[in-house]
Parts: sequence; structure tokens; C-alpha cells
Amino acid sequence: MSEKNNISIEAKPFYIEEQSSESDNRYVFAYTISIRNTGTNAARLLDRHWLITDANGKVQEVSGSGVIGKQPYLKPGEVFRYTSGAMIETSVGIMEGRYTMASDDGDKFNADVPRFTLSIPRTLH
Repeated sequence: MSEKNNISIEAKPFYIEEQSSESDNRYVFAYTISIRNTGTNAARLLDRHWLITDANGKVQEVSGSGVIGKQPYLKPGEVFRYTSGAMIETSVGIMEGRYTMASDDGDKFNADVPRFTLSIPRTLH
């Protein structure tokens, strides 16, 4: 990725106990994503692709246009934050993915979302 097309992404997951049910193998997590344009070109987020893997190795693949119904346009230095969620069948899992971006000069590029862990409190040290 060039200096002109550079996006940094940070994820902060959290457990939603009141929507989860251990007896039903339903663990609900939310996560807040911060997308920062650290490049010199403005860029629009076109679509997303997620892989969500639980502790049993079950993988959910999620793709679609934009995020939370939006295709945010980020000028250099701007940040877009949103919160979304995932449900898995185990108390621990991982998420990773990427966003397809389009810069003002017509380049399309991927912005990788670093892998992050979904876990209920006190599961991992």
C-alpha cells in the first residue's frame, strides 16, 4: 500500500451478557471499529468482508456493501467509528477482515482489519 492510500483500523470488542445464553450456546459480542485515513488521498469505504471463527472452528463469512448501511468518505486525517455485533456458539472466538476502499484518484485497495478476539470476561488472561 502506498503513502497516498493508507488506512489504519482499530477494533474494540465487548461482550453483551444480557443477549447471550450459555445454555443455548449463544454468545453475543459487539465491537467498535475506528477507521482512520492516514494516507494523503481521500477514500471511500465500498464494502466489507469478515471471517468470524468460534472456538469449535466454525467460520461465518460476512460480506456486503459498506458498514452499518453507510459508505463513509474519509479525507486525510479523518476517522469514522461505528459499532456492530456478532454472535458465535462459543465463549471465545476471533474476527478478522478487510474493507475495500476507493481513493479519489480511482485506485481500489484493501484495508485489513487486524485479527481481534471475542471472549467473555475472565475467559482469557
